[in-house]
Amino acid sequence: MRMINKLSKNAQIIQETLHQKGLHCQVIEFSESTRTAQEAADRCNCQLEQIVKSLIFKGKKSGIPILVLTSGANRVDLKRLQAAIGEKTSRAEAEFVREVTGFSIGGVAPVGHPQPIVTYMDQDLLKFDTVWAAAGTPNAVFEVSPAELQRITNARPLQVTE
Repeated sequence: MRMINKLSKNAQIIQETLHQKGLHCQVIEFSESTRTAQEAADRCNCQLEQIVKSLIFKGKKSGIPILVLTSGANRVDLKRLQAAIGEKTSRAEAEFVREVTGFSIGGVAPVGHPQPIVTYMDQDLLKFDTVWAAAGTPNAVFEVSPAELQRITNARPLQVTE
C-alpha cells in the first residue's frame, strides 16, 4: 500500500474545505482503492464500522438530495429515512450524485459540495473516537472525530438501521 504525495484536484478541494472549516486533519490519498467500505477499512487499518459511507438519496416528490452519513457496517433503512424527512426517497443515480456533490460514487465526501445538502448522520458513528470519510476520490480519505464531522456537515443524528 502506497500513499500518494501530491493530492489530486478533488482531494485537494476537500483538504482546503476541511481547513476552511477549522479542522487540521490530513487528507490521505492511496494508490489503491478505498471505494468500498471494506477497502477503506483495510487501507485505514480500522474497523469497518469506523468508515463513513456518504450516500445520496433523492426525494421522490421534491427532487431534493439527502446525504446520509452511515457506518460502513450499516445499511440505511429507507422507512426510517423517509419518516425523518417526511417523503418517499430512493437511492440517487450516479449522474445526480455527481451533479449535487461534485464527486463520483465511491469518492463522495461529506463536505465540499457546490451547495449545502440536507444531511443525516448515523448515530452508530458517534460511539467512536475517530471515523474515516471519503475525500473526493475513490482513493482518498480523512480521519475526523464524529462530533467534528457532525459539526462541519450540520448533520442531524438519525438511527438509520432497523
